[in-house]
Amino acid sequence: MEKHQFVSIIMPVRNEAKTIRQTVDSILKQDYPADNFEIIIADGISTDGTDEIIISLEKENPAIQYLKNFKKIVPTGLNMAIRKAKGDVIVRLDAHTIYPKNYISRLTKALKNTEADNVGCIIETIPANETKEAHAIAMGLSSQFGVGNSKFRVGIHKATEVDTVPFGCFRREVFDEIGYFDEELVRNQDDEFNARMIKHGYRIVLIPDLTCHYHARENFSQLARMLYQYGLFKPLVNKKLRRISSWRQLVPLCLVVYIIAGGIISTLHPITLSAYLSGICIYILFILLGSIKAITKNTSNFLLLPYCILTFMVMHLSYGSGYLTGLWKFIVNPVDNPTEFKLSR
Repeated sequence: MEKHQFVSIIMPVRNEAKTIRQTVDSILKQDYPADNFEIIIADGISTDGTDEIIISLEKENPAIQYLKNFKKIVPTGLNMAIRKAKGDVIVRLDAHTIYPKNYISRLTKALKNTEADNVGCIIETIPANETKEAHAIAMGLSSQFGVGNSKFRVGIHKATEVDTVPFGCFRREVFDEIGYFDEELVRNQDDEFNARMIKHGYRIVLIPDLTCHYHARENFSQLARMLYQYGLFKPLVNKKLRRISSWRQLVPLCLVVYIIAGGIISTLHPITLSAYLSGICIYILFILLGSIKAITKNTSNFLLLPYCILTFMVMHLSYGSGYLTGLWKFIVNPVDNPTEFKLSR
């Protein structure tokens, strides 16, 4: 009989009342032996009733533990849960995702078979609701034009060593040896931790035959806020790593710098204005082609075209402007406490 490792599932949440029960239900329905895993949920003092739902779930199932995360941010919730965890394997989950029945069993098997130290799966981004806006956002977050060469979003054909994975499945000793998640990083703490792993010689593997469904943001306002936050904290990640973790992150920054600096320079002479406008037209053309490609790949509904165009613009400009702000706040004129940038979902 196969011996199963004890798995600790950790999940930081805040104001996730719409999805938390679905997420936990999908975990409880795993084909992994029920007495071989625990679920530790660290709630960041939710104001929408999420905490009440978790407490009721805790009463229904002894495998669930509820923790109060008074600092409210993701890395503190993760670290609280890790310290409470009993497992040989730590699986970091998100409350916006529905996990397939074989999620834990497949990841733990891959952790053993690949001899990796962290494994993850492909994300299939699904709309938060049935609006055209939500459908376009889901397509944008699955498109190379929107997220670059992020393999866990665009897909792979074979197990591949990568620089990061979503919702990682870690060997416990990794945390014991290189430390926990950086609590200064309100966002991007996973990227920094995975980069730290690689720096210390650990391996991260993405597997192609397991997919989880992630609920995208509902509207452009939420999307802009999310991408801005990711951009904002990326320079701080790079500062801590003393290198740029991936070059694709600079593309939106260059776009924003081009729009601002080019706009100023374009006032100097008709030739500079013409060159500036030509660059803007080329970008718009790329957005149009990227939107058409995303629609033809996912659906034949070209009524989504204007929504896709707006999605890509929001993604690029929000991330780029966040990155530019982060360069100033964390590199040029560093703040004393980066966690002052706690932003709502």
